[in-house]
Amino acid sequence: MKRRNFIRNTAASGIALSGLGTMLGTSASAAGSSNTAKFKLKYAPHLGMFSNHVGNDPIENIKFIADQGFRAVFDNGLAGRTPEMQEKIGNELARLGMDLGPFIVYADHGAKYMVTNDPEVKKLLQTKTAEALEVQKRTGAKTGLITPGIYDEKMDWDYQTINVIENMRACCEVAGKTGLELVLEPLNHQVDHPRLFLTKMPQAKMICVAVNHPSCKIVNDMYHQQITEGNLIMNMDLCWDYIGAFHIGDNPGRKEPTTGEINYKNIFKHIYNKGYDGVLCCEHGKSIGGKEGELALIEAYRKVDSFEV
Repeated sequence: MKRRNFIRNTAASGIALSGLGTMLGTSASAAGSSNTAKFKLKYAPHLGMFSNHVGNDPIENIKFIADQGFRAVFDNGLAGRTPEMQEKIGNELARLGMDLGPFIVYADHGAKYMVTNDPEVKKLLQTKTAEALEVQKRTGAKTGLITPGIYDEKMDWDYQTINVIENMRACCEVAGKTGLELVLEPLNHQVDHPRLFLTKMPQAKMICVAVNHPSCKIVNDMYHQQITEGNLIMNMDLCWDYIGAFHIGDNPGRKEPTTGEINYKNIFKHIYNKGYDGVLCCEHGKSIGGKEGELALIEAYRKVDSFEV
């Protein structure tokens, strides 16, 4: 039995999903949605998000994700996989016509590095970027993620900003050889990541403008930005030319859309109407455990993707 048929038949048979069984059946019949329909936007579950259905094998995950109508995947740890597995992932995505979201090039949320004027740090970052080009070659990835680390309490903030700009420019000179985009990720410091240097969208845009390189972009993580500054649509529009990817997660809790305060249906409609054709990574947990939670996650995306066009 195909995976999409399994999900459709499971939902139709009325399996209880912690009170969601009725909702699943109603939305499928009323909205005409099903697993066979492709999503309007390229929401990208991470490899392993549906492990209760298909285990942890990356290729089986990709097949399952495609069967549910998703058009992209992401894998933060892609650079840590073997070259052989990277090639298999790239080939399978190409076969299915799917996109691949940003993978981590370098990120250490507990260390000072990009805020410093240290030749060894610059060399490290350029080496990591060069390694990312090999991952790009094997997988077809278009985007890599990088974060500047924590700030230096003993250094003036503007000097740190200058150092981040110069380090990022050095990385982009390497990434630009193949057109790999390096997306800076602002993260919240109130809940998850205290002492981080980069926390806000305007701050990230300022760095991108100063770097002045086509490889320098931003990943707009809407979970983090809801905590840090809100005004998600306004900040999105003000930074639009520099956004290379999105991360999804509701707040509070960092679970799937519809579980928190963010009106993702309106936000996704806005992104769609702006003509965005990139990846939106499902970088969040599940509000319900087991297979039931995985089914509920798929249904949540059907719900927020049901905006009129």
